[in-house]
Amino acid sequence: RDAIATGTNAPSSVDWRRVATTADRERLRTWRQAWDAALPKARTADPQAIAADGALFDPDRARANAAIPPGAYRCRTYKLGRAGIAGRDFTAYPWFECRIDDEGDVRSLYKRTGSQRPTGLLFRDTEARMIFLGTLVLGDETSPLRYGIDTTRDMVGYVERIGDKRWRLVLPSPRFESLLDVMELVPAG
Repeated sequence: RDAIATGTNAPSSVDWRRVATTADRERLRTWRQAWDAALPKARTADPQAIAADGALFDPDRARANAAIPPGAYRCRTYKLGRAGIAGRDFTAYPWFECRIDDEGDVRSLYKRTGSQRPTGLLFRDTEARMIFLGTLVLGDETSPLRYGIDTTRDMVGYVERIGDKRWRLVLPSPRFESLLDVMELVPAG
């Protein structure tokens, strides 16, 4: 549950660029291309769902003060744009439990329930976003792999605030199922 989960000791004022793998820095650099490839496919697959939540599915909707406060959250994931031959161009999952903890210079994010659980650290980047580096915990696994050990499990993304008490974690070019994942986070209480 600490910085070890991402393969770092999370030094003071840690720069996510020094921690991220080369492949993940590239995935983050091409975030716009991932949105541009995924969103039209999702819009064709379920135009009502995409239109009903403009803030969540607008790549340019970020607000200032992206730093998500520690606490319990409800989270749900949307998979946009099918990757490969299986799956759909838009999949909406139900609400699950997530948690944000203060780890000093970084924050941690844990999806606590569900069969695919992103787990990792949130690094300060700009006023409008935090960078997420982590790994994917699957099924009945009880602990995450170290970041950088298994490229198919490494995750990179960014957190943006899109409402007064609403954030999203955007995962461009995930390794499984989709072209883009968007996880919505709202306080649990």
